[in-house]
Amino acid sequence: MVLASAIVDVIRPATPGAQGLFKVTVWGQAPYDQTRIYEIVANSDTVAAQQGIDRFVAEMEAQPA
Repeated sequence: MVLASAIVDVIRPATPGAQGLFKVTVWGQAPYDQTRIYEIVANSDTVAAQQGIDRFVAEMEAQPA
């Protein structure tokens, strides 16, 4: 199991007619104590955070043991 946390910074806020652009910084707990930064287009910062964590988990699970 990969445990991870995220912080989201707004680059371009979402509006009713357009998705926003967010910088999502994700870091994991040992043994996945790495940090990744993603730029994610999403409808909200909450959705961007979840997508960032999902991407981080997929990357960590894909690493060889």
